[in-house]
Amino acid sequence: MIERFSLNQWTTRYWPLPDVVAGCAAAEVRGVGLWREPVAEYGLTRTAKLLREAGVRATSLCRGGFFTADGALADNRRAVEEAAELGAPVLVLVSGGLPGGSRDLDGARDRVADALAELAPYAGRYGVRLAIEPLHPMFCSDRCVVATLGQALELAAPHPPEQVGVVVDTYHLWWDPDAYRMIGRAGREDRLAIFQVADWTTPLPAGVLTGRGLLGDGCVELRRLRQAVDAAGYDGPIEVEIFNEELWAMPGPRVLALCLERFREHVLDG
Repeated sequence: MIERFSLNQWTTRYWPLPDVVAGCAAAEVRGVGLWREPVAEYGLTRTAKLLREAGVRATSLCRGGFFTADGALADNRRAVEEAAELGAPVLVLVSGGLPGGSRDLDGARDRVADALAELAPYAGRYGVRLAIEPLHPMFCSDRCVVATLGQALELAAPHPPEQVGVVVDTYHLWWDPDAYRMIGRAGREDRLAIFQVADWTTPLPAGVLTGRGLLGDGCVELRRLRQAVDAAGYDGPIEVEIFNEELWAMPGPRVLALCLERFREHVLDG
């Protein structure tokens, strides 16, 4: 099962893209979750060529969404095109928070639904699957009005499963008492697009976004969640996606080795 391991690029945020790909290839890691910003910096066509030559595949591209921003639909169409050129089967969507000055949470979620209605057929034409990512409720106001897997599945429901799926991210969903039932539903509806793992540690840092813990350092039942998505029929890549200042300060090869070690210990069956 170690062949399912994928290194999400943001886990080694400051490791240059060519080094990420070379480091993964050297460690016999064949999957990497890419982010649009470093890909744009290195060059979209150059990145696609780099991956092909190294024998490393893009397991996802992050991110689209943020549908409350001006020009969001045009930017998301570009993101779909970028994913297609990179060979990434999944474009991760973070919905965006409330518009400035608004308290209309239902209206913001309606806006996400309207955007998906526009984007899903477009993504389908490119062979890219949109993956709605629910984020922990503490991010609801400014980053993501989709806070539970159930909400993500309701938003996905009007669209073909090959066009719109969901992300199961252990950091964001571990707390939800309905998470396991919704993982089962996602499997039955063929909506499981990508599985991402990180741990939850407390106290959270002042910069909450960088509060994800290294696998095994927190309170998340990582193996149980992995077993749940497997039981629901998901057999795709498992991305290690950790936003953590201490990891970012380490050399990339050290972080990759550490993630592989913890992945074996805490995600795979013991």
